[in-house]
Amino acid sequence: MQIIDNPNKDLWSDILRRPTQTVKDIEGIVNTVFQDVQQNGDQSVRNYTKQFDGVLLQNNLVSSEEIEEATERVSKALKTAIKTAKQHIELFHAAQKTSRIEIETSQGVRCWQEKRPIERVGLYIPGGTAPLFSTVLMLTIPAKLAGCKEVILCSPPNKDGKMAPEIVYAAALCGVHQIFKVGGIQAIAALTFGTETIPQVYKIFGPGNQFVTVAKQLATTYGVAIDMPAGPSELLIVADASANAAYIASDLLSQAEHGTDSQVILVSTSKKLIDQVSEEIDVQLQALPRKAIAEKSIANSKLIFLENDEVALDLINTYGPEHFIICVENEEFYVQGINNAGSVFIGQFTPESAGDYASGTNHTLPTNGYCKAYSGVNLDSFFKSMTFQKITSEGLLNIGETIELMAEAEGLRAHKNAVSIRLKDIKK
Repeated sequence: MQIIDNPNKDLWSDILRRPTQTVKDIEGIVNTVFQDVQQNGDQSVRNYTKQFDGVLLQNNLVSSEEIEEATERVSKALKTAIKTAKQHIELFHAAQKTSRIEIETSQGVRCWQEKRPIERVGLYIPGGTAPLFSTVLMLTIPAKLAGCKEVILCSPPNKDGKMAPEIVYAAALCGVHQIFKVGGIQAIAALTFGTETIPQVYKIFGPGNQFVTVAKQLATTYGVAIDMPAGPSELLIVADASANAAYIASDLLSQAEHGTDSQVILVSTSKKLIDQVSEEIDVQLQALPRKAIAEKSIANSKLIFLENDEVALDLINTYGPEHFIICVENEEFYVQGINNAGSVFIGQFTPESAGDYASGTNHTLPTNGYCKAYSGVNLDSFFKSMTFQKITSEGLLNIGETIELMAEAEGLRAHKNAVSIRLKDIKK
């Protein structure tokens, strides 16, 4: 990891640049796949699955027999762990439910807001080198709690044409039975347009690589909503001399092993801690099964020394990390001061892994600085807020003139007339 000593603010944008390709580098491929899937449906999906995943499938839908087989292949201990995590995630997300908001803004003018579930949602679950069955829980649980009528899940198959059994088991456990063995750009395109077998959806959720991220953004141009731009994983830790270097190194490596395009950063007011963490990373890295991936990720990462907490917080808010760990004595300064982060982890016994799996918070979060404007997935992500109003004759008398004057000023005479014609009858 590169060690950077008290960088000038003018250099921050270069130092904090993510190791990702630009949209222009990959949007041509994404556009080609989208157009093909739109025109040729399932046949196109099959072709791209063969090209990108190395397997030709005649049927993308996971059968009931495959669900039973997958369930049997998951160990009893892991099933217990998944059920425990499911319980915690359900508790946290169920607590996010809100009731109808209703108010009388003027005598006889009643307005209220209600939330209605998005009827049909598509969930994308990354496969590849690390099939993320935990993401199944993070997306299916709030979708089911919200009451979404159709939940369609897509995840890439392996070379044998099978989906990771843990993904299938978690989906079935959460009540999802429309499970398709489709990954990458073609999965997002299929959910966007619909095919002969894969339903079109109204909103797409889930993280993925840079190609999936661009595909989701392209989906929005076809009228399909997305949860957020969520690409390669990233983590920033702020730590002072009181922090445990071994803990910090383990957290940095836990994110670095996600993929070669992941990025991890340590910001510290202690040069000694930075040196200790650097040494610990070298030691812990040797024991990782995914060492080769973590090494490439670490090469994109930084250890940054800054002279005080105020400058450190400014840099962190400028970066806007997906995951933000606080390991300092003055926790409250950072807890109160952080404005741009996807999810925050406080204290030496709160590893980022807890949020990834079982504490209860959602791990589907905005990356690449998008947390400055986007929230992570939560229960409201699966709802639409709808407003209602009912006005009595007395109510229209109270606000009618206001509407008439404003409509007249905007030059919208029909708007004014829609009120005036009613007021005339009321006054009779």
